[in-house]
Amino acid sequence: MRYHFDGVDPSPWFQTVHAALDRAMRNHGHEETRDAEKAGLVFHLVSPRRARPFRRHSQATFVVSLIPWNEPLTNPLQQLYPLLVRSLANLVISGAGLDTTYLVTPELGNYQVSHDLAEWPEILYERIEPLATSHLVIDNIFDEDLPEALWQGNQITREMRDASRRLAAWDLFPAPYPVAEMLPADDYRHLKRVFNIGGLSYGNLSAQHRDGQFWMSASGIDKGKIGTVSHDILLVKGYDPDIRAMRLSVAPGSEPLRVSVDAIEHWGVYQKHPEIGAIIHIHAWVNGVPTTSVNYPCGTVEMGNAMSVLLDQDPHPERTIIGLRNHGITATGPNFPDILERLEGRVLAQVPMV
Repeated sequence: MRYHFDGVDPSPWFQTVHAALDRAMRNHGHEETRDAEKAGLVFHLVSPRRARPFRRHSQATFVVSLIPWNEPLTNPLQQLYPLLVRSLANLVISGAGLDTTYLVTPELGNYQVSHDLAEWPEILYERIEPLATSHLVIDNIFDEDLPEALWQGNQITREMRDASRRLAAWDLFPAPYPVAEMLPADDYRHLKRVFNIGGLSYGNLSAQHRDGQFWMSASGIDKGKIGTVSHDILLVKGYDPDIRAMRLSVAPGSEPLRVSVDAIEHWGVYQKHPEIGAIIHIHAWVNGVPTTSVNYPCGTVEMGNAMSVLLDQDPHPERTIIGLRNHGITATGPNFPDILERLEGRVLAQVPMV
């Protein structure tokens, strides 16, 4: 992949991290370009006092915001996450001195890397590599061909609505991040124009319908209040690899929201494991379940493939809970009531960060 550095800063932290990232990217076969429009990965310098986004010309461009900090970071997630949103980044890398670098992801994951480790540049690259090798799938094609018998939903969509309210009662769905309130009007219009999204929210639900189709919650909404078919509950018909888009069936004249960014992941899981009836993904934790690290970004083909591989390794993929380190859990089952019964009383709102 071609990468580009957008901006320079005289601070020792920036100079050190810039050199380390450049060296690691070259060592792994990536090529630097001076032309930002040709880059698939952009390292974008961001001021903590006035965070501005890098203006992507393509959805396929991933952005890592590099943020030199003037004083020690005391709460990296709280201090850096608003800057991640304002800079429209896929990852934030920040630091003040030369001892520690911090990373924050859109999924609320946060890490720190000590420069005392000889291999710290390689550790940084390991966090970046998934961005450099992923293929984003967030486009939606809406076909107004939903059968009239499904315009008001069915038993599955009613169970999805009930499950969302039950999860909300457990206080597991943070409110959608108020992106529109955090960005200048021009930047917000750019965000919607490039990505067709208006907010960030956490967690999603899906359940198989028939013939490879599945119902799924929409993106950027309060998951605890879903309930309208062809608006915040969508029927996913499949994935079109030629245009890298999810194809959805909606009622004529409806005003659908974009389906959850994880739709490509759920599609891959259902294709590989048709015995799975429903999936709940939440940014929470359950102790004592198998855990793994999946560093690919949400909404990528690679994340879907990685989840399918994890389920392949599980003795009971049709009814399991997998812990994704620094991210959350994905639970499968025959239906939502079954999954909720196994989760109730076991879920911790705080995901441990390692």
